[in-house]
Amino acid sequence: MSRTTLAFDLDGTLIDSAPDLCAALNRLLAELDRPAVTLAQVKGFIGDGVRLLVGRALAATGDEAPEEETVRYIARFLEIYEAIPATPAQLYPGVAETLARLKAEGFRLGLCTNKPQQATETLLPQLGLQGLFDCVVGGDALPVRKPDAGHLQAVLERLGGTRASSAMIGDNENDAAVAVGCGVPFIAMAYGYPRVPVAELGAALVLERFADLPEALITLG
Repeated sequence: MSRTTLAFDLDGTLIDSAPDLCAALNRLLAELDRPAVTLAQVKGFIGDGVRLLVGRALAATGDEAPEEETVRYIARFLEIYEAIPATPAQLYPGVAETLARLKAEGFRLGLCTNKPQQATETLLPQLGLQGLFDCVVGGDALPVRKPDAGHLQAVLERLGGTRASSAMIGDNENDAAVAVGCGVPFIAMAYGYPRVPVAELGAALVLERFADLPEALITLG
């Protein structure tokens, strides 16, 4: 296989994080005497980092807060969210086994996520994914984050990947955008949290099952 350097999105690609994010947002909103948001709403909020996640929840339940208040709300949200224990049951089917297989076969694996670095690093051991990724770059680890191609470029550089050896695996338009910006193929997972139809993401491949990834990489070339 020529695509030996793989960068992965996290939420909506490897894990179904929406229920926990929804629970944490609703606890924050309850503390602010605001109405709850639905799981369907939260799935539409995910993908652009914690600032916009919280901001969208505030906008959906009243008015967005002034910046200094929003900063406090984000800190409180992260406190709530990081206290919710994650389990391997949150992984989409086949994720753990497939990542372990790719790692054993010599692939270099990186995580390119807009989730904050600390929250991501807290989650990985709880999910049973520790030791599988050669680098992890969260949404607050750089001056830029997805959809800025610089986020993915930093991951690929740390993995030692080139355009010819790399691919991006994700579920939404931000993942597609960074792949285009870096000139690498985008493989879309059909089950995640896209805000536009998956068919419109311009993916080289669309997979229904994560376990199909190794064989898909062969066809990608």
